[in-house]
Amino acid sequence: MKLIIISGRSGSGKSTAVRALEDSGYNCIDNLPISLLEALIIEYLKEGSTDSKLAVCIDARSRSLEKFPDILMGLDSKLIERQIIYLDALGPSLVKRFSETRRKHPLTTADIDLRQAIDMEARILGSIADLANLIIDTTHLSAKQLSDQIKERIITREESSISLVFRSFGFKHGVPVDTDFVFDLRCLPNPHWEPKLRPLTGLNQEVQNYLNEQPMVLEMFDELSGLLKRWIPRFEANERIYMTIGIGCTGGQHRSVFMAEKLAHYFREHFENVLVRHRELERLKIK
Repeated sequence: MKLIIISGRSGSGKSTAVRALEDSGYNCIDNLPISLLEALIIEYLKEGSTDSKLAVCIDARSRSLEKFPDILMGLDSKLIERQIIYLDALGPSLVKRFSETRRKHPLTTADIDLRQAIDMEARILGSIADLANLIIDTTHLSAKQLSDQIKERIITREESSISLVFRSFGFKHGVPVDTDFVFDLRCLPNPHWEPKLRPLTGLNQEVQNYLNEQPMVLEMFDELSGLLKRWIPRFEANERIYMTIGIGCTGGQHRSVFMAEKLAHYFREHFENVLVRHRELERLKIK
């Protein structure tokens, strides 16, 4: 039996994730009280539904969330393949989403304003976030992009292989919160200072040619690929399902994009599930 637990702060995209799973054949239950999770699974197993796919969404309205770790540990891992997916976004982004939709946050009261409720929710859901197999930062994701990530990383992932994402980003826009490794490329030669290369990105051949001619860039690639090739299998052996490697430069346009693509190409020869994402390039497409 496959069990996916979706959680996260209100406004982070839980409904979008649940719809993506439902469209892919999962039986989905929204806002399930944590106290009913164990009984629900027992009922599924009694019916002989060992091949069934179940997704439940648990949010801050559920009582007794402090019992979540104990409930999770009580599930038979031999019968249940479980994954916990936690969605989150930066506070200002969540405030903006509620303001635009005019929805009421479930934790707001006469004494608790929206920003306080959002911060409180993070503390309430801490026991789930700490145990998450995958944390997805939806700050810069559209609903379609989030849905695509759910399908690519969770639904189509080979059961026997770790899912890797190489994500480029710009430090001036903040470090992604959902990365397991972060590497800083700001010491490398910057194509931004070449007038002909400035408007291009690391996806363009001219930029790639420039960076491939820089000894420091090739040295950085050798060091990073060697370190990751040595350590990723050890995480995989420890039953790690997902891993996100953040590759950052100043603006997230040239060096980080180039290196993320180069590393993804290299690791596709060693792992089945390798994706590459460019946060700043995707963010610009949304606008």
